[in-house]
Amino acid sequence: MSDSVLIDGAIDYWCNRFFPEQADVWNAALEATGIAVKVRTDDTDSFCDADTMVARMDELGIAAVILPVAHRPAHPEATDFELVAAQPDDLDRLAKDHPGRFFGQWSVDPRTGMAGVDEAAAMLAQRWCVGLHTHTHSFDRRFDHADYYPYYALCAAHDVPFVMQAGTSGGLMPSECGVPVGIDRPALYFPGVRFVLSHTGWPWVAECIAMALKFPNVYLGTSVYPPRHWSAELVAFMNGAGRRKCLWGTGFPTVGHRHGLGQLGEVELGDEARSNLLGDTARQVFTRLG
Repeated sequence: MSDSVLIDGAIDYWCNRFFPEQADVWNAALEATGIAVKVRTDDTDSFCDADTMVARMDELGIAAVILPVAHRPAHPEATDFELVAAQPDDLDRLAKDHPGRFFGQWSVDPRTGMAGVDEAAAMLAQRWCVGLHTHTHSFDRRFDHADYYPYYALCAAHDVPFVMQAGTSGGLMPSECGVPVGIDRPALYFPGVRFVLSHTGWPWVAECIAMALKFPNVYLGTSVYPPRHWSAELVAFMNGAGRRKCLWGTGFPTVGHRHGLGQLGEVELGDEARSNLLGDTARQVFTRLG
């Protein structure tokens, strides 16, 4: 892969653990929820080893992917998000074997008190860690819940972003905690923290756009929603006032990299909007990627 592609290629800000053994984990989770969520099963766009993923990224012009990272629970349930997240050892190995291609964002559990904050601080000391993350619906806490504020303060101190799932839950979990307007007070309190409202905020896309319009430090991410499912309102935002406020992500395997990029041609995006969406804005948000 040429240096120019490495520098200018796409950034996937949310890619779940992609190794072959994850297929069984996802199948078990989908069976447990009973919800028809599609995942990529095509061999050219599905679970694979690291070398195959890098070759796929080279082919598609993807410079880097960022994976949520968490410890595996001692007694996990099939639907625990930690089972589809990468583990710290994964990132240690990926970062060593493929420098500059794989990064992690530590996925916090707001129920763990100061012990969790200390652990997040330790993870931010790892060279592969470029931000903090939460799987909102696992914990049923709105974005302005007090339990999140120490993590936001940590992001402010380390100049890293905080990524959260916004909108409805993809499984049988409460959804109200994901209303995008919940970021209103945190964005006011922490003007230096870059917040990424992921999953387009659906079905509250307009509310998500409103938050990204209101606050310089609030961004909108497309993870798990391929371009074919983007609303006209969202595309207009990407081309207009939000042309520097949107990040492309897959939420792999819900959306495969080939699948997601292949549909971009169906969306009318200007050159600047497309470039910003695919990588330029992510580089402004995840400043440690450099």
